[in-house]
Amino acid sequence: MSVDPMAYETQFFGFTPQTCMLRVYIAFQDYLFEMMLVVEGVMLKKLDGIPGCKVSPSQIRKCTEKFLLFMKEHFDKLFAKMEEVLLQLVLNIPKNVLLPEDRVQEQYPYSKEEFQALQDELQQLQQQCRAEAAAEQALRAELEEQKVVKAELEKILQCFDGLENICREHGAGNFKESFALLTQSSKKLQDVLKDVEEKSKKMKQHDQLM
Repeated sequence: MSVDPMAYETQFFGFTPQTCMLRVYIAFQDYLFEMMLVVEGVMLKKLDGIPGCKVSPSQIRKCTEKFLLFMKEHFDKLFAKMEEVLLQLVLNIPKNVLLPEDRVQEQYPYSKEEFQALQDELQQLQQQCRAEAAAEQALRAELEEQKVVKAELEKILQCFDGLENICREHGAGNFKESFALLTQSSKKLQDVLKDVEEKSKKMKQHDQLM
């Protein structure tokens, strides 16, 4: 079998010419084996009808195998010549023939160095696209977080607006001043509570001593 990869022919036919020839060879070989089995069967029937015939089936099988080997050797020689002719004249694309899908290369030829430069540029563009996609995803996530924070701030502002309205309804004046007074009162209450807790602890200690 030919060792030439014949890549251009494979592109055109959709299969390697060597594979095609191998399948043809196997088909012919299988047909030859089947034919020899038929011939052997016919010979057994003919000899079985002859009175006094001393030829056994095993002898016929040996003769059949010997003849099959002879036929296969000649078949291989003939097939080698047929393969050479088919690969050169039938399954071969001449060097001056350009397939339609490759005509663009004739219009825009480029060297290996130019092709490698294009490959490098393409790889850089792909990396940039991936980086931009990641940055866009991060910005979208940040935007979603900002939306959540904005919603919470709006709730807080609405709460403060409600408190200010309540203060106005009860004549408390400015909400900021009221809130400051409320904070001071809360601090005083915390101090009083702390003082009460300390006195309570002292009383418990006194009771335990008594």
